[in-house]
Amino acid sequence: MKSRATILLALSMLVSACTSLAPARVTLVTHDSFAASDPIIADFEIASGAQLDVLKGGDAGAVVSQAILTKANPLGDALYGIDNTFLSRALDEGVFEPYVPAGLVDLPAELDLDPARHRVTPIDYGDVCVNYDKGAFSGATGAPTTIEQLTEAAYRDQLVVENPATSSPGLAFMLATIVRFGETGDYTWLDYWRDLRGNGALVVSGWEEAYYSSFSGGSGEGDRPLVVSYATSPAAEVYFADPQPSEPPTGSIDDGCFRQIEFVGVLAGARQPALARQLVDFMLSPEFQADIPLNMFVFPARTGVELPKVFTANAAQVSRPLTMDPAQIAASRDRWLQEWTDAVLH
Repeated sequence: MKSRATILLALSMLVSACTSLAPARVTLVTHDSFAASDPIIADFEIASGAQLDVLKGGDAGAVVSQAILTKANPLGDALYGIDNTFLSRALDEGVFEPYVPAGLVDLPAELDLDPARHRVTPIDYGDVCVNYDKGAFSGATGAPTTIEQLTEAAYRDQLVVENPATSSPGLAFMLATIVRFGETGDYTWLDYWRDLRGNGALVVSGWEEAYYSSFSGGSGEGDRPLVVSYATSPAAEVYFADPQPSEPPTGSIDDGCFRQIEFVGVLAGARQPALARQLVDFMLSPEFQADIPLNMFVFPARTGVELPKVFTANAAQVSRPLTMDPAQIAASRDRWLQEWTDAVLH
């Protein structure tokens, strides 16, 4: 009879052999809105020989905060979903290591916000805009065409916005008002927000609550016909409807829209840095980029990607998106959020 020690040794060797045969794993840390088609994920896993684990951590802001808190022992190998509103904070904290992917040459220069050090790579972009329920404005009162009109009596108690302290689109819309109205002068961005609040604007914590619970248009189940969402949201309303309508039930206002750019980066201290770099390359590939519009309903960063017709026909291209330097956002974000809270919630 074999001894206990012999049996334990054999089991240990078996476990070791099985472990050596197991595929490597690479972990992508991301926000709750990340989505990709199963065949696309499978293609990466086949090409890399590794299993992709997707670790979702809430809103983009929460994901960035967690990455900063765990930077000495990162939760994954790459992070996707950090946008230009949080970018400088993460870069200043040393969350990412530099990497220059081959596909960078196929990206518009204006999307690359770290051109000197290449710690992050742009993957997609979208515009945060006010959306409206077309059915609610089919009568004498048409939908607003500017964000200034949202303070008028005709639109009292009709708007729902997200809290910028807890929501990425909410923060983008707050930044849009700062760009539009400024911090000084006869009428500032805080004056605008006081007027919005006085006109009955509803503030909720996040996009899903705003869009699905408070907004009346499309898939929304609320009673407010105006919501802060995305210029591409009408395309999602068409794509997911059964049967698909000839035109979306919602529209977006081509004014006061703030451009969000989302990035991916290799996390400093990653356990699988080589696979993380391979994942960045893959996310810039034409294959992955073409998969973005009908999964995350934003525009791919790479030029020359053929977009689905249902997306291009119903997703608005904003004519004059508002932007702000990430360093300026980082320098003033906390102060602006406190000022907004004092003016709007107190």
